[in-house]
Amino acid sequence: MFREVMADLIPHKGKIFGSIIGLSVGWIVIKYGVIRGLFVALCVVLGLYLGNRFDTRGDITDVVDRFLR
Repeated sequence: MFREVMADLIPHKGKIFGSIIGLSVGWIVIKYGVIRGLFVALCVVLGLYLGNRFDTRGDITDVVDRFLR
């Protein structure tokens, strides 16, 4: 049964991911306010960007040096 559910959900993984992110950001904004919520969202986006660059390049110093230029 678990495999059947996963097979049905895999084609919609972008929608599921987006919904979870939207729900999380909405909860943070309601709980902490707009400015703090935007700050957390900015930190998440920055972390995602740096993590992606690290995965593709392999060396964190190059990523940080390029980011700080």
